[in-house]
Amino acid sequence: MTNTHSTRRRVAGWSILVLTVPLGLPLAAVTLLLVAAARAGLVPSAVLALAATVLVCGPAAGLGARLALRHRRRLAAGLVTGGTVAAVVLTAALAAVRPLGVAPGPLPAQDTRYWRLSTGSRIAYTLTPGTGPRRAEPVVRLHGGPGTPGAGPDELDRRLAGQGFDVYTYDQLGSGRSQRLDDPTGYTVSRQVADLEAIRQRIGVQRMTLVGGSWGATLAATYMAAHPGRVARTVFVSPGALWAPEWEKSGEGELWDRLTPAQRAAMDALEARPKLMAWSLLMEANPRAAHALMPDEEIDPLFDRLLATVGSAATCNPGRPFSEPSSRSGFYANQMTSADALTVPDPRPALRGDRTPALVLRGQCDYKRWEIAREYRDTLPGAKLLYVPGTGHVIEAEQPALYYTAITAFLTGKPLPLAPYTRDDRP
Repeated sequence: MTNTHSTRRRVAGWSILVLTVPLGLPLAAVTLLLVAAARAGLVPSAVLALAATVLVCGPAAGLGARLALRHRRRLAAGLVTGGTVAAVVLTAALAAVRPLGVAPGPLPAQDTRYWRLSTGSRIAYTLTPGTGPRRAEPVVRLHGGPGTPGAGPDELDRRLAGQGFDVYTYDQLGSGRSQRLDDPTGYTVSRQVADLEAIRQRIGVQRMTLVGGSWGATLAATYMAAHPGRVARTVFVSPGALWAPEWEKSGEGELWDRLTPAQRAAMDALEARPKLMAWSLLMEANPRAAHALMPDEEIDPLFDRLLATVGSAATCNPGRPFSEPSSRSGFYANQMTSADALTVPDPRPALRGDRTPALVLRGQCDYKRWEIAREYRDTLPGAKLLYVPGTGHVIEAEQPALYYTAITAFLTGKPLPLAPYTRDDRP
């Protein structure tokens, strides 16, 4: 009976000793997340996580040693505790310290200038000056994303400049060559709207014309609601949701829904990294700590690579090769601004009384829901909707002639190349 009891004690003791190491890892992870959720920084969170591991694993290892060993119990407990802490540190080093190893691509050549705005933002921009008789209102281009700027002046900039418009193309806060914030929670819709108003003041005009694509269309509409009378004309290209909370449950349509199996596999391969897994949990608990773990210069190139991998899903032919010129994407600007968009006030009541002439362009294969483009037309009394066949979300890539002609004609008061779509049902 004594031998049986002694055997059971040893089995129980060794079981505790063996389980102490693997149980220490989730304990450290949970502690890290709980402390981070209390808005502690990354370093204090990591220190407290290791301390909790030692405090819990130490007594557990001591108990296991007393049950399993007759001699050197303290030494065994110390070794197990030290092994647990070493395993936690090693895992943390592999998951949280080892760089992702994605090198940034070269930035496109352009004549970059900078504004230091009254909002505190340092914004990169380019100016394509108008030629011939000058128009009173300049054109300001608003890129999509959030956080995914183009490659600076393009063919549309040049064509509009040829019609007498000064064209300003800028990288929104947190993307391209513009400033990154130390605190990612500072990326909000209201900050982007405030930056746009500060840009109008910096240019020194009473009114400006806005051309916004995707999220840029959402930004343009939100700006119009907040600053009535400051926009002469607006073009909404492949617009994102006019008010994001309306689509939170049903979904407004996502690029990821159109991925081919090969694109999804490539995306999964890019995301299957231990550091990203640890970061994603930390991002939910404390974006500031997540930003400290993975700063902009590390995650932005990965975001660029991801977008390049899945970019053709924005066209009518997701499986075909597709390359769209772009500047450096801003991941935190994308994530935090998108999250903040779910909390903003509804701009539609203000827009229903805004008779600013507006043009909405919507492609046949756009992954965004048809009802979103229609809502722009129906909300703004001065809006016309053009349905563009044979193109997806990136209209200028698949139907460039229609894209340039429609926008130029609208902004110069000439006949549109297509008849406006006036029905409610999808074409």
